[in-house]
Amino acid sequence: MNRVLIVDDERWVRAALRWTVDKTGLPFTVVHECADGLEALDWLKTNQVELILSDIRMPVMDGLAFVRELRQRQSRQDVILITVHDDFQFVQNAIRQGVCDYLLKPVELPAMKECLENWLQRRRREAAVAACPDEQALSPIQQVLRYLAETPLGNINLTDAARRIHMNPSYLSQLFKQEMQVCFVDYVTDLRMKEAKRLLATTTLRISEIADRLGYADLAYFSNIFKKHTGYSPSEYRKQQVKPERAK
Repeated sequence: MNRVLIVDDERWVRAALRWTVDKTGLPFTVVHECADGLEALDWLKTNQVELILSDIRMPVMDGLAFVRELRQRQSRQDVILITVHDDFQFVQNAIRQGVCDYLLKPVELPAMKECLENWLQRRRREAAVAACPDEQALSPIQQVLRYLAETPLGNINLTDAARRIHMNPSYLSQLFKQEMQVCFVDYVTDLRMKEAKRLLATTTLRISEIADRLGYADLAYFSNIFKKHTGYSPSEYRKQQVKPERAK
């Protein structure tokens, strides 16, 4: 079970987040709540968690200052920040400081579940690579996962992955589907769409620049793929992320 710390200055928000985490049905349990970053830092001196859900705007010590202090202390806990739509600039800063993900208020159950599932998937990939630091000791799929983790998303393709592990692309495709329960192309597309959502929400890059960065030379094709995954065009998705919402 993955232990979770919730940091928010409003008690009702902490209670709502605890309820939402529990309702995901995923292997997470909220073990403690703190009202601000300073209180959380004190608690973490003698306690451990795998994941922290923290609001950005708090008195005493806000979420960004909290994250900076965690990194200075070389703490390894992953942090997911919780923000309102008009915290756009704060989110950009947070991503640069190594925050692993963020959630928009009000945090709905589907969004929480997707965020925690993404975290679990990322931890599984990291564990698979860490378990066999020697490239030669990795299984073929572990080597492919390392390739995916180390290669810019715009440069990833099945042929290069197969060449890296000295395997026929067609056979690798079959093996990947067998072991990962998803085909290689769909897996990579999912990674790209998650990164596209992050870039649309946290940067001012033009949509064409985001598409190019992710390996899509055809903007219309990128937009179609994005809409299939999210239900929104890239421009609609960006507008949703930055539209004003009343402050907390």
